[in-house]
Amino acid sequence: MSLLAQASDEAARYRAYGPRHIDDIAARYGLDDASRETVRLISMVLPFRVNEYVLEQLIDWQRLPDDPMYQLVFPQKGMLNTEDEKRLAVLADQRDAAAKRELRETVRDIRARLNPHPSGQMSLNKPSQNGVELPGLQHKYRETVLYFPGQGQTCHAYCTYCFRWAQFVGDADLKFSAPDPSGLITYLGEHPEINDVLVTGGDPMIMTTDRLRTHIEPLLGVDTLQTIRIGTKSVAYWPQRFTTDQDADDVLRLFEQVIASGKNLAVMAHFSHPRELSTDIARRAISRIKSTGALVYCQAPLIAHVNDDATAWRDMWKTELALGAVPYYMFVERDTGPHDYFKVPLAKAAGIFQEAYRQLPGLARTVRGPVMSATPGKVAVDGIQDTAEGRYFQLRMLQARNPALVGRPFRALYSDTAAWVDELELDPATDLDIAEAFLGSAAARLHSAGPAENTHS
Repeated sequence: MSLLAQASDEAARYRAYGPRHIDDIAARYGLDDASRETVRLISMVLPFRVNEYVLEQLIDWQRLPDDPMYQLVFPQKGMLNTEDEKRLAVLADQRDAAAKRELRETVRDIRARLNPHPSGQMSLNKPSQNGVELPGLQHKYRETVLYFPGQGQTCHAYCTYCFRWAQFVGDADLKFSAPDPSGLITYLGEHPEINDVLVTGGDPMIMTTDRLRTHIEPLLGVDTLQTIRIGTKSVAYWPQRFTTDQDADDVLRLFEQVIASGKNLAVMAHFSHPRELSTDIARRAISRIKSTGALVYCQAPLIAHVNDDATAWRDMWKTELALGAVPYYMFVERDTGPHDYFKVPLAKAAGIFQEAYRQLPGLARTVRGPVMSATPGKVAVDGIQDTAEGRYFQLRMLQARNPALVGRPFRALYSDTAAWVDELELDPATDLDIAEAFLGSAAARLHSAGPAENTHS
């Protein structure tokens, strides 16, 4: 009996399946040889993990390869460039030591070219204490710090578009990981302006409740901390974590403990497609989380091949509202990993957002988007403006590394193809402080030297 067949008899018990199980998956679900070979090659560079729930209840195997959930979790041809795929195929079929060394070097080279840590995560976001970097922390925005508990740096399944793919490929140099919360607690004590901790990964909910508690409970004694957020895909990929897992009730009690301490608890649920909200067990998981007093906020990036149509987003946001969750963000896919495969031009993204948004009831219009989480901060594409001078993207800083920029509107010249902020050309009249945040001071000064009436020139 195959591993997958055994798992079907124990559907409520979590098991992860990776590249070495692809033959079992192919036999069970009828994957052709080309698809199996694609998974084998791409997963040498990018992570691949799935589980029984995703395989059985989320993927429509009759719609391959176009099924959005299949695209969401199974590596696809085109995620790497043709030359890299060919090179991997040649080296993977050789067994001598020299070829194996060259394969490892090739994989490292490809990963390095995929921008493993976008938006200054390694160079700008890592805090230090007494000149020593604190592992497993990122501090980009004044009020918020990100915390990466070491035992939570994996997920129940991996999204093929994940901007944190570098956490999962086994390279310690690419990984954010904190061994325990002691560094975080000390840092919070020295930075009373921080009132919000986002526990993230990976996925913190991959941990047992006992392990999760060792990271959460110390935060309850930090008086300046108001909100604890948990970033998770578990409600979509393994809702059993909150319903039938052995310690499902324990984790709900932990959530209640956070609320009883007087702090807000927000579960930042990652839903990429309305199908993830269609199962009874996912809906029950949301209900159980909410019963503790925790809030559920929902966010995801706009992804080609998965959710790049207004109907998917409209249905997803309406369902989230009906379940008592808060539609929060439509993100733009970050410029990392297989970005060329998944990217959606900003002009199309703005159109999809606006079409879906127009069809929402008022209470679902809490959602913001499309939003680029870029080096200077979160940049919303508010729309497209036609003027006598030309066509522009209307942009706005929703959050910023420099707090003075929060809420500031600005413009960029319209482009049919631009899919990320660095592909845009700012309006020459852009205020210098905004331009410097995006372009660097020298380039910003040149670019912002606009009309004489621009006092920031």
